[in-house]
Amino acid sequence: MSYRPEPPFQHGQQARTAVLLVNLGTPDEPTAPALRRYLAEFLADPRVVEIPRLVWWPILHGIILRTRPAKSAAKYASVWMEGGSPLAVWTERQALALAGRLDVAGHDLRVRHAMRYGNPGVPAVLDELRAEGATRVLVLPLYPQYAAATTASVADSVMQWALRTRRVPELRFVGEYHDDAGYIDALARRLETHWQAHGRGERLVLSFHGVPHRSLMLGDPYHCQCLKTARLLGERLGLAAGQMLVTFQSRFGKARWLEPYTEPTLRTLAEQGVKTVDVMCPGFVADCLETLEEIAQEARAAFLEAGGSDFRYVPCLNDDEAWIAALAALAERHLQGWPTGADAAAPARQAQRTRALALGATD
Repeated sequence: MSYRPEPPFQHGQQARTAVLLVNLGTPDEPTAPALRRYLAEFLADPRVVEIPRLVWWPILHGIILRTRPAKSAAKYASVWMEGGSPLAVWTERQALALAGRLDVAGHDLRVRHAMRYGNPGVPAVLDELRAEGATRVLVLPLYPQYAAATTASVADSVMQWALRTRRVPELRFVGEYHDDAGYIDALARRLETHWQAHGRGERLVLSFHGVPHRSLMLGDPYHCQCLKTARLLGERLGLAAGQMLVTFQSRFGKARWLEPYTEPTLRTLAEQGVKTVDVMCPGFVADCLETLEEIAQEARAAFLEAGGSDFRYVPCLNDDEAWIAALAALAERHLQGWPTGADAAAPARQAQRTRALALGATD
């Protein structure tokens, strides 16, 4: 195996620490060719589709990539923003906001974002960070709940890049933060703000992205972590039993996925006489196709068609101040022990205070 040459560092160049936010990914534009490229990369990941290649490849290339891109492109077009897909726009804003907050806290860090599939890709961004002198990289996937199909796939991408890198930087990974107090508080604040503006619905539905039920049986902690996030959020909000439901969306294929499914649950609620629902997607920290089209459009239509009267979608955390603060605190905890350019005088001042207290105690 040949290794790529290292960037032309200058002798004495300052070694830097970087934070890399990674989200799932998005097509470059809402067109069938762009969707075909994106889906080909996404659905070829063995972490995403755990089916033997000999079985899966004819299905992917013979059926899915011939029929699905045009349909998906139309859905993306319905939520596309001026700056690109919602996921791309919000993830970039999160990285910029995080960089600003860490800078104010006294850190001198490189903060970048990448996509597991699509652009900017993980390898390309890691190359850029290495060229800027980064010798330590904290990889922070934007998935609060760990799943092999998401979090582990990010690690795969980083390690595949490292396999071809001559000087591999020190690497740290944030594996999960489903029960992080700052994350839970940001979700609660988002809901409280929404309720103040729109009133509280009869039920709160928390819709998480689904994964095959087989993953749970094989030991993936995702399902349990989703339930814990929901429990902690319900406790933080003081919700009584029955006021909140956990569901799973985005089922793909005919196999059994985590249940209950979101859209059928919303239909059932409407048929049972529930007129108003608040729907939030806590597992998505940035609005995207799955939240804005699948939930805010398709699930809304299903609920209203079944007899509901008011469907209130609660936006994702996006660049909400409380979420950026939680993200910064999370990064700082995982950066401990690495030089980050934080105020070098702080330890000396703390030592001075300690000595002063000690002297005062002996007076």
